[in-house]
Amino acid sequence: MQYPTIKTLESKTLAGLSADTTLASDDPAILWQQFMPRSRELTSVVGDELYAVQVYDAGFVQGKFTAESVFRKWAAIEVQNGFVLPAGIEQLILPKGMYAVFIHKGPASNFGATASYIYGEWLPASNYKLEDRPHFQVMGKKYLGHTHPDSEEEVWVPVKPC
Repeated sequence: MQYPTIKTLESKTLAGLSADTTLASDDPAILWQQFMPRSRELTSVVGDELYAVQVYDAGFVQGKFTAESVFRKWAAIEVQNGFVLPAGIEQLILPKGMYAVFIHKGPASNFGATASYIYGEWLPASNYKLEDRPHFQVMGKKYLGHTHPDSEEEVWVPVKPC
């Protein structure tokens, strides 16, 4: 795993579907299977990246998170701000802020190793701490699908200096 790039994200408006889940019960494919057909209804899309977003409660930042902790996950794409959304599609604003951006390479089944590095190795040794904002992955041109061994996605972790 490589050292992250530290970036400042400007606010983004996303549109998608969301659901409450836990790490123990999560099946990411279900939400994406529901969202992808609906994404064609959005006419004010910005770019062609897909966003997998996790909105944790304050306990996550405080280290009080287990496999049974409930969080909200999203399958989304970026849209123009102010766009009227079709019925059943929700809006999420990613607020401006600093992020550590990592690259996850390989299938989604290997993401646990990436998360272990980020939260178990890099973060404790860095000059940063978690900030209470959404975490997300960006699946762009190098994303080849959740099972492809050469697939790449960006992992955006909200941070602030210690």
